[in-house]
Amino acid sequence: MRYATIVEMLDYAGGHDQVVRITTTDDYQVTGIPTSVDTDPEALEVYLRPVGAEDTEIAVLLTHIKDVQIT
Repeated sequence: MRYATIVEMLDYAGGHDQVVRITTTDDYQVTGIPTSVDTDPEALEVYLRPVGAEDTEIAVLLTHIKDVQIT
């Protein structure tokens, strides 16, 4: 999946409170609602709020994402 498409899907999902499933380049899967996407070259991260854990936020490097699906 292209970087621009990944960012576009994450931005859309975050703006509409949609749950996404991210597959990393290591074949791990993370599911949650994007709270922010930081495309600054020094950051390149998406922050996710896992479903059922509203007090938790995790970061995934955009460069380590190979696929995003809106669930």
